[in-house]
Amino acid sequence: MITPLSLTDAELGVIMTAARQLQWHQRDGFLRRIAEVLAAMPDQRGEGAVYRAIAGVWREHFDPPLHTDPCA
Repeated sequence: MITPLSLTDAELGVIMTAARQLQWHQRDGFLRRIAEVLAAMPDQRGEGAVYRAIAGVWREHFDPPLHTDPCA
C-alpha cells in the first residue's frame, strides 16, 4: 500500500523543477524514487531534507549529454 506524502507547494515545486531537467523517460523513475526517499524520512522533515533527497536521487537519474561537436 502506498502512503500519501504531505508536501508543501514549495517542496512540490522544487521536486517538479528538478524532474523537468531530466529526459522525459527518466522522470517517472526519479519521481518514484523521490517518493520512496521522502516516505522513509520522519514526518517532521527539516527544510533541507527535500533538497538533499533531490540531490542524491537526481544524480542517479541524470544522464549527461554527449557532446560530439568540438566547438561546444
